[in-house]
Amino acid sequence: MTTHAPQAAHTVTLPGSLDEAVAALAAMPTAVPVAGGTDLMAAVNSGLLRPAALVGLGRINEIRGWQYQDGAALLGAGLTHARMGRPDFAALIPALATAARSAGPPQIRNAGTLGGNIASAAPTGDALPVLAALEASLVIAGPGGERREMPIGRLLAGLDMLRPGELIGYVRVPLLHAPQTFLKATGRTGPSRAVASVAVVLDPARRSVRCAVGAVAPMPLRPFDAERWVSSIIDWDGERTLAPDVLAAFGDYVATACIPDPPPAQSALDGTEPGTLPPAVLHLRRTVSTLARRALGRALA
Repeated sequence: MTTHAPQAAHTVTLPGSLDEAVAALAAMPTAVPVAGGTDLMAAVNSGLLRPAALVGLGRINEIRGWQYQDGAALLGAGLTHARMGRPDFAALIPALATAARSAGPPQIRNAGTLGGNIASAAPTGDALPVLAALEASLVIAGPGGERREMPIGRLLAGLDMLRPGELIGYVRVPLLHAPQTFLKATGRTGPSRAVASVAVVLDPARRSVRCAVGAVAPMPLRPFDAERWVSSIIDWDGERTLAPDVLAAFGDYVATACIPDPPPAQSALDGTEPGTLPPAVLHLRRTVSTLARRALGRALA
């Protein structure tokens, strides 16, 4: 996150293309890009951010849709949650459409964008576990027309960051044409931030299950051992069904991998029994287990 001196934005630039937006950011290093503004304006209103300049991305039509490219969907970073929630997009990437429809109330879904969800990298971002499970990659636009690609996990983990003047232009998502699900638990009824979320994707070509858990850590977590275990016992050439006790075991495997027991020293500091978690964390673990079990069951149904 980049912060600036507490002053109002004096310059607003409205480029008409992705390269123009990159050039504007390169010319004004203190400028902040803004699309839907759902996260940016919250930071401004709370006094956490006072950008000296803004580069508006709302007029860049090339990043507001999607196209097909080499067996993948190239999604524009300006796609709104509302657009991704429509039936035609849901037929393309069902789990991402489900996540988009649960992203918040209508005013948030109409304004918030896919690129903003990624750039903000909030742990509760609904699109993030889906993109992690799909093993999506980002197409980054840089000065001089440069384009580079990186796995989304590298950006979310802080292993590769956006350089000065760069923007997330597109998100490349492999088209698996296979079942995929997204489930989330919230603290209240109706659209709200996730307490925990789980995305499950089947990849029959690779005979694998991919799973990502959101909201329980600063970035989506992939329980690789649980994925390999359950992938090895699915009959990929048959009905692809699993017994309820196997689904429950998968849920527990995922939850324990993402929320492990604390070391004895940490338990002593928390005042709990050695090797046990506080009640609130145990409840969160049970929530993740239930979501993972149900998500895999629905994907296999």
